[in-house]
Amino acid sequence: MYYGGIEAGGTKMVCAVADEELTIVEQLAIPTTTPEETIAQIIAFFDRYSLKAMGVGSFGPIGIDPAKENYGHILATPKEGWANVDFLGNLKQHYSVPFAWTTDVNAAAYGELKLGAAQGKKSCVYLTVGTGIGAGVVLDGKIFQGNAHPEMGHIRVKRHASDDYEGTCPYHGDCLEGLAAGPSLEHRTGTKGQELNQNHLIWDIQAYYIAQALVNYTLTLAPEKIILGGGVMNQDHLLQKVRRQFIDQMAGYMETPEIDDYIVRWALPNQSGIIGSLLLGKEAAR
Repeated sequence: MYYGGIEAGGTKMVCAVADEELTIVEQLAIPTTTPEETIAQIIAFFDRYSLKAMGVGSFGPIGIDPAKENYGHILATPKEGWANVDFLGNLKQHYSVPFAWTTDVNAAAYGELKLGAAQGKKSCVYLTVGTGIGAGVVLDGKIFQGNAHPEMGHIRVKRHASDDYEGTCPYHGDCLEGLAAGPSLEHRTGTKGQELNQNHLIWDIQAYYIAQALVNYTLTLAPEKIILGGGVMNQDHLLQKVRRQFIDQMAGYMETPEIDDYIVRWALPNQSGIIGSLLLGKEAAR
């Protein structure tokens, strides 16, 4: 018997099965195309295994209240064809096992807390900066959610004095995601982020917005650790700029751990979400 995990992203669905020690036996990335085609491929993958439970961390927003009809659905996503798809319901039709259901960033935060950069802590915020921006929160060892799950990538931020960019977010324009996600770099400069010189002014603007978000998260949640992941953050010079901006913007107001130990890069690169999903699946089996 195995545990199944799915990190469901807008670009690809990472599926994995793991044994009792959560050693991954097989992992497969499936392109996210139409719901019908993608879900069929997911089922074909897991049908080859005898499953004990499954954990699913999905791109969102998603329905998380079991008392509501939209529980298990992907909601108002800009991903074409996926709005209001009953993703969890489709899986439950095929597998009569316990399920854990949360966002992809919540799963990643949980994976980093248990087996990654926040091991030994009880709380953390995980922020991914890539094509979009999303954040997951673990407090007192448990994934945080209320009436809905947090959408911390869409908070409003104070505009940088040198920035007049309108933003890319289709819902809010110049929210955090609209001003600091990967596409904003290319739209402003005409060059992909990974090809930009590290001395380009855009990195100071980028760090300003990300650090501002981290100050807001710190003042609101006071996590023991903040973990940064995603393609945009795979650059040491940006991490250092974010740390310096965080110190400047916090202005000595709230005490935090040493900055190099407080704001850190993910310890499970590109695996945080799937490992967190497997962990949650194993817990659901209990």
